[in-house]
Amino acid sequence: MNVQFKSSVARATPILALDRAAYQALAPQLPKRTQQWLNTLGFSAAPDTFALVPGEDGKLAQVFAGVAHAAHPYALSALPMALPEGNYTLSPEGLKLQDEAAALSWELGCYAFDLYKARKRAPAQLLVKTSPDGQRGLALATAISAVRDLVNTPAEHMGPEELSRAAAVVGKQHGAKFKEVVGDDLQKKNFPAIHAVGRASTRAPRLIEMNWGSDKHPRLTLVGKGVCFDTGGLDIKPADGMRQMKKDMGGAANVLGLATLIMALKLPVRLQVLIPAVENAIAGNAYRPGDVIKTRAGLHIEIGNTDAEGRVILCDALAYAAEFKPELIIDMATLTGAARIALGAQLPALFARHTDTARDLMDLGFKLDDPMWHMPLWSPYKEGIASSIGDIVNTGRSALAGAINAALFLDAFVPEQQDWLHLDLFAWNDVSRPGRPVGGEAQTIRTLLAYLEERFAA
Repeated sequence: MNVQFKSSVARATPILALDRAAYQALAPQLPKRTQQWLNTLGFSAAPDTFALVPGEDGKLAQVFAGVAHAAHPYALSALPMALPEGNYTLSPEGLKLQDEAAALSWELGCYAFDLYKARKRAPAQLLVKTSPDGQRGLALATAISAVRDLVNTPAEHMGPEELSRAAAVVGKQHGAKFKEVVGDDLQKKNFPAIHAVGRASTRAPRLIEMNWGSDKHPRLTLVGKGVCFDTGGLDIKPADGMRQMKKDMGGAANVLGLATLIMALKLPVRLQVLIPAVENAIAGNAYRPGDVIKTRAGLHIEIGNTDAEGRVILCDALAYAAEFKPELIIDMATLTGAARIALGAQLPALFARHTDTARDLMDLGFKLDDPMWHMPLWSPYKEGIASSIGDIVNTGRSALAGAINAALFLDAFVPEQQDWLHLDLFAWNDVSRPGRPVGGEAQTIRTLLAYLEERFAA
C-alpha cells in the first residue's frame, strides 16, 4: 500500500490541497516569496495540477495541489507518480479532504499493471492518520485495482479456469462457499446455453458460483459476463474488433470487485455470485448461425449471430439466479458495442425494471463521480427479437437500438416480478486520466455499493 497510516507525520512533506476558491482565499496570506513563485508557475489550483515550492535551502518544502472538491475520488491521483519519491502528508492549511477520497485517490494514482513490465520508479507515499473512512478508501482502491488487474491480464493467462481460481481466492478470503460446474457437466446440470457457447474452446466452459452471508438476511445475486476471449465465433470479428477482447470478461471482474467490497464491509445480505465463464472460440464443434439452442429456462434461442454470445451465456445464469427468488439481481456485462456508440466509454448503460430506482442510481453515480445512464427496456422493440423457428433470437432485425435489444433479450429470462438491474459497461479506459490509466477499469461498483448499503441497511 502506498497510503500508510501513521501516528506521526512530522517528517513528511506537506501537501496543501486546494480548490480554486480556497486558493484564492489563501493566496494573499502566503509569504510574498511563495506568492511570487506560484504566480511565476501559473498555479491556480486547477484540478489535477500541482506546484513544488522550495524552502530557503532549495529543498522541497511543500506541495500545492489543485483538486475539484473535497470528496472527489481522484483528488490526489495526479501526484503519486509525479512527485519526487518520498513521504508526504496533507497539510491542515489546505482544504480538508475527506479521508476516504484522500486514501482512494492516492492509491488509484499509484496503480499500474506491472505483471509483465516493471515500473520505472516507486510511487510517492502518503502518510495519514488512521480513520474508518480512510480504511474504507483503501478497501475501495484495493477492489478497483483487482478488477483492473483481471481485465488487463491477457487471455493466455486469464481463461475460464484462471478466472475461476481468482473467484475462489476472493471467496476463501471472506469465508464464502465456492463451487463450479465445468465442461460437459453443464449439460447434465441444465446449463445448455453456457455449454453451447464455450464448447469449441480447448479450455472448458464453466459456471462459477459463490455463496456468502447469513440465511436470515435478504438474498442478493450478482451475475457477471465472463467471456475470457471473444473471437466472435464463426461470425468472426475483424482484427481491430478482436484486439481488446481479453476485456470481454469485464462484467465478471466488476462483479468480483463489488462482491469483495460487500463481503469486506459485511453488508447484511445473503450474497450469491454467478459467473458463466467461457472462451468464444472457433472449431469444428462451434455453435453456428441459425442453430437453435435450448436454455435452462426452457426457451429456445435462435442464433442470429455467434458474436452475440454474452447474452446467450447470461440467460442460463439469470434463469438459475431467479430460481432462488432473491430480493435483487444485478448483472454486469461488456455486452454491446451499441451502448458504447450511444454513451461512449465512460458512461455505462443502466437498464432497470423500476424507473425510480434507475433515477436514484443515476443521481448517486453523478454524486460519487462513478456514473451510469438510464436507458429504457422499451417493450415495443421485443418484436425485433422474435424468432420464426424459436422463442427468441439473439440479434435484432437491424443495428438500431442494439443495447436495448440485448437488454430485452435478457429480460425474457428474468421473471416479471423479479427486481433486476442490468449494466452494459465498457470496463476499459480508452484515454488516460489521473488515477485512470488506459486499460481495464472498474465501473459503477462504488455507486452500486453505496446503493446496496442504503437499501440493505442493518
